Amino acid sequence: MMHFARLLAPAVVIATASPVWGQEVTVYCSILEEQCREGSALFEKMTGTKVTMVRKSTGEVYAQIRAEAANPKADVWWGGPGEAHLQAAGENLLTPYQSPRMAELYPWAQTYAKNAQFGTNGIYLGVLGIGYNTDVLKKRNLPEPKCWADLLDPRYRDEIQIADPSSSGTAYVFLATTVQRLGEEKGFEYLKAMHKNVNQYTKSGIAPIKALALGETAIGIGFMHDMLTQILDGAPMKTIAPCEGTGYETGSVSLIKGGRNPEAGKKFIDFTLSPDAQNINVKLKINSLPSNTQSTVSPDAPKFADIKLIDYDTAKYGQPAERTRLLGRFEKEVKTQPR
Repeated sequence: MMHFARLLAPAVVIATASPVWGQEVTVYCSILEEQCREGSALFEKMTGTKVTMVRKSTGEVYAQIRAEAANPKADVWWGGPGEAHLQAAGENLLTPYQSPRMAELYPWAQTYAKNAQFGTNGIYLGVLGIGYNTDVLKKRNLPEPKCWADLLDPRYRDEIQIADPSSSGTAYVFLATTVQRLGEEKGFEYLKAMHKNVNQYTKSGIAPIKALALGETAIGIGFMHDMLTQILDGAPMKTIAPCEGTGYETGSVSLIKGGRNPEAGKKFIDFTLSPDAQNINVKLKINSLPSNTQSTVSPDAPKFADIKLIDYDTAKYGQPAERTRLLGRFEKEVKTQPR
């Protein structure tokens, strides 16, 4: 189990980097579209730098960066769980960058960047959880799940929605969490059993949560802070950290190798590590844990100290060979099997 309290020590505060007036930067964004838009607009206002922003899920951005390696079209990859960023770094698709804001960050973020040899940087933490629509469960006379094991209940047939780990960083965190929690063989037995209850594997990790809010599915798997956003907006939902323990994401930002505007890209990364950018989350009722010690933590955010977390190994499951192997096994043994 990981203990966050000892990682949340004070850090040194440094001055904001100077503006980069008149430049351009292209950003592939894998956080919520609202965050992408707000952040891009704020960066443009603060620096005069024009931002071209493209929003895609984590796996889609990774695939695009890989496909464009000979002629990169973007400068920065902003957001999404760290495993895909680490895989891209391991495949020499990213340029290491040590931001001058590093001293401002919590120890967990500093350690993450150093372990990645600054091939990527941490901007937030998010806990993986189960969400459910209370109205739908009541209507269908179904129990509220409390644990991962509950999701194998035959009563939940066609009631669970989760993203496809090949395209979604959220779902890959679930895949890696399951393997680490149970061991690989038992983990895949669990995934095959849960497959019978899945009604859809969506392209993006946020889709099951939006479906939950609309009552289009009874149960969804995703990050608790995203579910809390819907709950704060009035959706009839609840979210829980499963009783057995759960994994978490290290949301990341990276400089794309060979981008046309590397200096503007570096300044954009500095921006994403700043309170200015990270406080957008509170404005939008997004409740992840920011990496900058001076950023505001939403009072509605999951209480990390109260959640049982597994000792999640982001570095191992972000290795290119490991991630590729697990995704291939999931595709062959789980996703394509009949339900």
